[in-house]
Amino acid sequence: MKKLTAYRQQTLLIALLASAWSLSAHAAWPEHAITYVVPYPPGGTNDSAARIVAQALEKQLGQPVVVDNRPGAGGTVGAAYVAHAKADGYTLFNASIGNVAIAPQLVPANFDSFKDFTPLAHIGGSRSVIAVNPNLPIHSIQELINYAKANPGKLTYGTSGNGTPGNISMEYFKLLSSTDILHVPYKGSAAALSDAVAGHIDVVSDPLANGFVKSGKLRGLAFFGTEKADDLTGVPSITQLYPQWKFSGSFIALAPAKTPQPILTKLRASYQAVLSDPQVVKSLENIGVTPEWKTPQQTEALVQATWDISKDIIKKANIQAN
Repeated sequence: MKKLTAYRQQTLLIALLASAWSLSAHAAWPEHAITYVVPYPPGGTNDSAARIVAQALEKQLGQPVVVDNRPGAGGTVGAAYVAHAKADGYTLFNASIGNVAIAPQLVPANFDSFKDFTPLAHIGGSRSVIAVNPNLPIHSIQELINYAKANPGKLTYGTSGNGTPGNISMEYFKLLSSTDILHVPYKGSAAALSDAVAGHIDVVSDPLANGFVKSGKLRGLAFFGTEKADDLTGVPSITQLYPQWKFSGSFIALAPAKTPQPILTKLRASYQAVLSDPQVVKSLENIGVTPEWKTPQQTEALVQATWDISKDIIKKANIQAN
């Protein structure tokens, strides 16, 4: 019994020493610039949110936070880069939830969404707007449905790519409304919105549409992802027409799995401080992102829930990667 007690004491001592060494080894972190990976080209909502957060993180961490745009394959190119990066806190991922919960179900992804990342922060829910070019004779979501049914396959909608929240949300809408609208994938939402304004495509579903609707360059028909949209005059929630609507997008910050706990603790505290800053909150809200703090466990649950509903939509809509 005494030997067992001594063994336990020795084990506890080793554990305490290991913990102290870990804290000491990472106490100086960060010692140089941090790379903040964005899985889309510059100009989209993800990129804009990342730059707002990165600037504020620099003040918290005392080192540059450099945005690195790595687009492709519904965001899985950037995701894979972070998943296989050294787990030292110097490579982080500004993910749209679709990069880890939707796209991997459609395209070959060189990572495991649930094993290769650890959550740092839920940056916020994204308020998306279903909007149309104002030259179209469509002024409400019901008129969009009527027009699409009268002209099957003639309307087009653009998104930031296959397997993105914009793609899933519009396919969800098509399922609920029994309409036929052609998907046109882009490499980023900025390009899709630009073509919608120019009239090259007809419809978009994206957080970036908020600003275009406010400026009158697009006509908002419905929003989802938040309960209110007081700044979008006359634009109703999609739930008014479809109370069963469940899908919404989010932005989350991730680090490679096995990132040391002392670094994770410092990063999570820094993100919490950033997302509590009124100026950061205002800047994010201006691009359609509503900051909402969640624990790592809640963030993981959100990814799982989005995976599950997207899986159902993908199956029912027979969505395939092109």
